[in-house]
Amino acid sequence: MNRGDIQKLGSIFVYSDELADFDFGPDHYFRPERSAKTYELCNRYGVMDRQWMRVLNPKPVDRSLLTLFHEADYLRILEQASRGEVSLEILERGIGTTDNPIVPGIFEWSLQVTGGTCEAMDSLVKGDAVVAFNPLGGFHHARSDRAEGFCYINDIVIAVREALERFPGMKVAYIDIDAHHGNGVQEAFYGDPRVFFISIHETGKKLYPWSGSEEETGEGDGKGFTVNIPIEPGSDDEVFTYVFDGIIPPLMERFSPDMVVAEVGADTLISDPLTHLKLTNNGYIRAVKKMIELSPRILALGGGGYDLYRTARCWTLAWSALNSVEPTDEFAGLVGGMMFGPEMEVGSLYDRPYFNTGEAKEKAMQEARRVVDYIRKKVFPIHGI
Repeated sequence: MNRGDIQKLGSIFVYSDELADFDFGPDHYFRPERSAKTYELCNRYGVMDRQWMRVLNPKPVDRSLLTLFHEADYLRILEQASRGEVSLEILERGIGTTDNPIVPGIFEWSLQVTGGTCEAMDSLVKGDAVVAFNPLGGFHHARSDRAEGFCYINDIVIAVREALERFPGMKVAYIDIDAHHGNGVQEAFYGDPRVFFISIHETGKKLYPWSGSEEETGEGDGKGFTVNIPIEPGSDDEVFTYVFDGIIPPLMERFSPDMVVAEVGADTLISDPLTHLKLTNNGYIRAVKKMIELSPRILALGGGGYDLYRTARCWTLAWSALNSVEPTDEFAGLVGGMMFGPEMEVGSLYDRPYFNTGEAKEKAMQEARRVVDYIRKKVFPIHGI
């Protein structure tokens, strides 16, 4: 993808004040406000006013599309929970837990978020845009029959399956750099060779959803089209870059996707309260730029990120990279400031470089080499690499 294509065909930023204001509760880690902070920073840094950019206020998805992945009974129960009804049946579906509380209006909110992902995907497949970003989307943990991990409706699977139904010969690469394994998306496409699922995440031995071993590589016709790259706690930019460069570019060049769907969660960062990785946004944005290079069209989705302001900085950098523009703060040192991190005092969105040391780093790199070697031996030959 080049800058000329982006400027000619356009880009889409999915955003709504109403969706950003939605509240999961005062003690909940998931805060849709992240998207508002990102939108604010994008405007402050002059990367939201280009002629080819369009802000999309999403409409609710057609309810009939939800059954492309979710069971009808689960959807009925979720809608009941959204109205405030409580029952044992609701709890059995993962709703009413600490992670997935009963939040009034959650069904309708999820419909609109999913609508944003589907509308963005539709614009990409029709050629009305070449890049799109929905920071509100990316609910990769939602299962077909239950809610999990802050996720109620899996907007990713629904958007991809709708596109595949309309264009049966289409090939989609799903690349997930969120710290948590994308288990719901893997479930949906584990036997489907039209979707190449790749996830780099903190090992399931240490972190929810306790899955995503390198040995999970697909089944049936989809054997070899699922690639999991678990990394150890303490992994930094160097470890992350090693596994990314060692696995993703050769597989994507061989697969040659028509579309890349990227989960660009920012919970890999050193300050995230729910994970144990040590990345800075330097390693993060390098990976995003690599994905853009590998993508004829790309739909980026927010996913995780629970340090509110660092996440907003990551996503502002991601939106800038998607549009091949450089963010510049004309008000450096005057507005914003420390709430977005100490680097913001001097107007830079980028973190200071950090590299982990000691036993944790040595173990992380050792495991990274082992996992990369495993995938090269077990998966690469399936694709003739």
